[in-house]
Amino acid sequence: MKKILSLLLIAALLAGCSSTKKVTYFQDLQNGDSKTITTLVKKIKMQPGDKISIVVNSQTPEFVARYNLIAPTMRLGTANTSGNSNEISAYTIDSYGCIDFPEMGKIPVEGKTREEVAEYIKNELIERKLVLDPTVTVEYVNQQISVLGEVNRPGRININKDYITILDAIAMAGDLKIEGTRSDVTVLRQEGDTQNVYEIDFTSADAIYSSPAYYLQQNDVVYVKPNTKRAGQASINSNTLRSTSFWMSLASFVMALVTFIDNR
Repeated sequence: MKKILSLLLIAALLAGCSSTKKVTYFQDLQNGDSKTITTLVKKIKMQPGDKISIVVNSQTPEFVARYNLIAPTMRLGTANTSGNSNEISAYTIDSYGCIDFPEMGKIPVEGKTREEVAEYIKNELIERKLVLDPTVTVEYVNQQISVLGEVNRPGRININKDYITILDAIAMAGDLKIEGTRSDVTVLRQEGDTQNVYEIDFTSADAIYSSPAYYLQQNDVVYVKPNTKRAGQASINSNTLRSTSFWMSLASFVMALVTFIDNR
């Protein structure tokens, strides 16, 4: 019985070590290592349905006010459009990938980055002699990423910079829970009429940095699957042969049994 107890305790310890390896990120990294990010930096690019704010400034403010859409404020059920609001409204990219910009008409912005759109509008204003010294700022308004599953703060994350990585998204979601599976985090990305699926192994730095989904795009969905223990909690009895709690419970039972036999 003592030999059986020893074997059970060893099994429980091995199960604990195995569990630790399953929750550790970047297991192939050592101090002083250098890893190359093989995926090129992929900045957020405009898509139909996106909303962007465009602010044009100049030393002559009266010449640029018409380009800055003022969001109307509601006062006692009446819209105030007098221009006293400090909030800037957004331009919506239509199904053809264009925005309707004052005095310039339809401007194609689909597939362009935030900086490219700002530079394009600035050059057009100068070439058309509409504004001689414009400063154009373009910001994202509704671009988001969804993070679901076994993370501490699931939900939608606003994009506030030119590019965002899968590591950024997980960090902003409060990191993975201990019950989350690290070896195959899923990224869903719709590209045209195709829904592409990417699996990323967070235990491997090489797998993370080489993934096509390392740089995320707006409307991506990141899903963290539950591990075996977490999935088992959905059943009536989660003490399966794979769980550490099963082996610890069995070891405790055998220990109590051996104590009982020795005391007889």
